[in-house]
Amino acid sequence: MPRRVVVEADGGSRGNPGPAGYGAVVKDAASGEVLAEVAEGIGTASNNVAEYRGLIAGLRAAAALGDVDRVDVRMDSKLVVEQMAGRWQVKHPDMRILRREAAAVVAELPEVTFTHIRRELNSHADRLANEAMDAAARGEQWVRATGAVAEAPAHRGWRPPTGTPTSLLLVRHGQTDLSVAGRFSGIGDPPLTDVGVAQAKALAERAASLGGVTAVWTSPLKRAYDTAVAMADALGLEVRVEERLRECDFGAWEGLTFAEIQDRDPGLLSEWMGDADVAAPEGESFAAVTRRVRQARDAVLAAHPGERVVVVSHVTPIKVLLRLALDAPPSVLYRLYLDLASISQADWFPDGGAQVRRVNDVAHLG
Repeated sequence: MPRRVVVEADGGSRGNPGPAGYGAVVKDAASGEVLAEVAEGIGTASNNVAEYRGLIAGLRAAAALGDVDRVDVRMDSKLVVEQMAGRWQVKHPDMRILRREAAAVVAELPEVTFTHIRRELNSHADRLANEAMDAAARGEQWVRATGAVAEAPAHRGWRPPTGTPTSLLLVRHGQTDLSVAGRFSGIGDPPLTDVGVAQAKALAERAASLGGVTAVWTSPLKRAYDTAVAMADALGLEVRVEERLRECDFGAWEGLTFAEIQDRDPGLLSEWMGDADVAAPEGESFAAVTRRVRQARDAVLAAHPGERVVVVSHVTPIKVLLRLALDAPPSVLYRLYLDLASISQADWFPDGGAQVRRVNDVAHLG
């Protein structure tokens, strides 16, 4: 059963900068049972760097549990809490890097909250951090890890997957007027153009030629739904709508070109392009999209173990699914390119492994 956990994290430096270390503890929110501990001496660093390192380690320890539906982070670092909550700007370059790293782990978890607490309420993590600082001051390489984080492999390298995978054919919808104009198209609902309808037919023929497709899932937005219907009709299947496969909500940027947004919000656009936790005005961040798309993926995998499934969606959700399969950082979202009516493929195995088999295949449009 999924459960709620508390992460208490701390870090410090004797000298600022000086011998530094961090500590974090994961507890069951209901019982207070300690589920994991992690601490490390990190050599010479500042207080803020050590505090962020403690947060990241605590989040990863919570993620390693594998059955968590909410994480409540509690720290006595006002700076880290306010920056992670998005209420304070991150000005120092080193802190920006660490915040992005922390945000990437947050994006992998269903729900995360941040609360500032008094130092005396953070005594467990503080004790671990001090042990780590003592080791750093002695020049020792010291790490403490208990619970799920200790059981996880130190290096997440490749290993041959086992079992029969669920193969997802990730299809981007056909052309719309907004896509022709190069405009941001989020949760608005433009229909397919005549070209888009022809692309949907070509996709249907390609999917039929690949064989073995047992189901068609789609975003509820019309451009994706109509593409999915064309494919499902050709395959003799029903269409299953999954709300969480919708495109990112681009808020006030909906319908604008990149150049128009650059003129209107150059600073915010720059932040958005470098940080998956930043959203367009009145819109949705890529980190938020990742959380719901991950849930949608899990629903598809649970419903179709060992089968081949067509998933019709949009640029951002498909990029997210490829990123998750690659176990890549959020920055890969900005480096993938997907054409209209393209097919990508990711296979997920019962043991948790994944393989990306194709990206942006448009051979059927030739």
